[in-house]
Amino acid sequence: MEPITLTSDRLLLRPFTGGDADAVHAACQDPGIQRWTVVPSPYGRADAELFAGRLSPDGWHDDSMYNFAVVLRGSGALTGALGINRRDLPGTYEVGFWTAEEHRGHGYTTEAVLSAARWTFTALSGDRLEWRAEVGNVPSRAVALKAGFRMEGEQRSGLLNKGVRRDIWIGALLPSDLGLPGTHAYLPTP
Repeated sequence: MEPITLTSDRLLLRPFTGGDADAVHAACQDPGIQRWTVVPSPYGRADAELFAGRLSPDGWHDDSMYNFAVVLRGSGALTGALGINRRDLPGTYEVGFWTAEEHRGHGYTTEAVLSAARWTFTALSGDRLEWRAEVGNVPSRAVALKAGFRMEGEQRSGLLNKGVRRDIWIGALLPSDLGLPGTHAYLPTP
């Protein structure tokens, strides 16, 4: 897929480029990002260059993951990262994100998740967007809830992070949650 840019009230969600490596490296020095996400720890300059300059463009190219640099429309400052990844079940995607410490608490990530969700449901014909986070990652769960995800429970040993299996929370957002039509008929359990 050709990389695209999404626009919201305050943000641009644009593809990462090699020029983002410095900002990504700086943000990923945050112990919270290293603790709660699957980024390498310690996070080196080479990790940022690989992510921004190669892995992110390759994901767009092979249609497997769509990583966005989440930047402020006015200043262009990197507020975080958001990725939409294909899952095995057709029409199912997963959203993942991190927020730079200095940009937390402003609703940027919720705004970005909603923009990416609408794009997933319309441009990618998604019928289900999943969110997963390690049990205890309360800030990530708060973003998911504010974006309208319905919590579906916990999965034991559902995440492998830095060589350790961990329990996760899982939630999902459907097109109908945002007033959008789905691609396939959905028959919820009565």
